[in-house]
Amino acid sequence: MLKPLGDRVILQAQEEEEQTVGGIVLASNAQEKPQTGKVIAVGDGRVLDNGEKVAPSVKEGDTVLFDKYAGTEVKYNGDSYLVVHEKDLVAIVD
Repeated sequence: MLKPLGDRVILQAQEEEEQTVGGIVLASNAQEKPQTGKVIAVGDGRVLDNGEKVAPSVKEGDTVLFDKYAGTEVKYNGDSYLVVHEKDLVAIVD
């Protein structure tokens, strides 16, 4: 499995089927990018200027909201993942 470095987090974006008000299902290229994802793996944390390490505030299995255009898409073993910095995460969804 992928192991993120530093303050990076690996997410699996949660795709949702999007429909218009009239009930028309939109093609995947016409839909907005998803902004929620499940945390698959978490790095060790961010290192401050004084050398102190700050632990990440999310853990594996959390569902999070992230910035719309954040991160880098990667494919691994046929699955798509999104690698983002922890600062690009907006909230944890309960």
